[in-house]
Amino acid sequence: MKLGIVGLPNVGKSTLFNAITKAGAESANYPFCTIEPNVGVVAVPDKRLDVLREVYNSKKNVPTAIEFYDIAGLVKGASKGEGLGNKFLSHIREVEAIVHVVRCFEDENVVHVDGEVGPSKDIETINLELIFSDLELIERRLFKTQKGLKADKSLKVELELLTKLKETLEDGFSARTIEFNDEEIKFVKSLNLLSFKPIIYCANISEDDIVNGNENNYVKEVRKIADTENAEVITICAKIEQEVSELEEDEKEEFLNELGLKESGLDKLIRSSYHLLDLISFLTAGPLEVRAWTIKKGTKAPQAASKIHSDIERGFIRAETIAFEDLKEHRTMAAAKEKGLVRLEGKDYIVKDGDVIVFRFNV
Repeated sequence: MKLGIVGLPNVGKSTLFNAITKAGAESANYPFCTIEPNVGVVAVPDKRLDVLREVYNSKKNVPTAIEFYDIAGLVKGASKGEGLGNKFLSHIREVEAIVHVVRCFEDENVVHVDGEVGPSKDIETINLELIFSDLELIERRLFKTQKGLKADKSLKVELELLTKLKETLEDGFSARTIEFNDEEIKFVKSLNLLSFKPIIYCANISEDDIVNGNENNYVKEVRKIADTENAEVITICAKIEQEVSELEEDEKEEFLNELGLKESGLDKLIRSSYHLLDLISFLTAGPLEVRAWTIKKGTKAPQAASKIHSDIERGFIRAETIAFEDLKEHRTMAAAKEKGLVRLEGKDYIVKDGDVIVFRFNV
């Protein structure tokens, strides 16, 4: 899973990226300090692996991972090549979802690129640049489709969809605000529109606000916009995330408890990412390792098996499956089998989050 962290210059993108990946991207109080997208791979915290490792006496845990891309700050006119616009837009095309960091705090020591904090205006600036870029693509595709329609009448449906997209974009709304049926979604996804990518608005608030659980008016602005796009919103404090990232694992929980926080911003972001992209994890376990594997919700057993190896999908026979909670309670597969909790599932079985699976196959 690849997530692109975007936002205007000086909103806390690189600070957040550093905190969640410990990759050390340069952060400074001026625009464009991040020119190439820094990439960091983050292990997805999953306490279920610790339990399974104990049950199986495994040598190691292998969590699933997310790739975060810290993409250069954007300014008005990026779609026309202003600032680092062309690089910014091409890098967004490579990610599956966008994490849009929005400044929701006042600090006279940190310059705002427009002179004052204004989440609505900041969001509009970036969204419009994505929309302008998409419009260019749609107009080229429309021209091609209109020419082809003379010889192929089946292109009429495509023409109607492209026209609908063009009108929405010209009205200043992102492609993700349109409702499509399953067939239409397939076509729209093939266009790789920037404004159709799923988005999480990450409201970067002050230390006081995060500790006191305050949702300031800036955050309310962000939520109002997100509601129109079916987007996710989380609140984080990039400064606190930076402090958390410098602690040892056993110190992190204590530090968060002292601040009265139930979870870190990274945990919030990962949870929102999974929800936004309809992702779940299934688990495999044995004496060598216990491992989490990320799949789309609704994936059938053979396709889930292909995450491990294509041969397992090709030679799939069955999946021996048990819910994690059942295995946790009974501690061994043998005890769980006695209770009838281990199931034999076929090719049509839809894998559930937390399934512990042994795939049987023959190649």
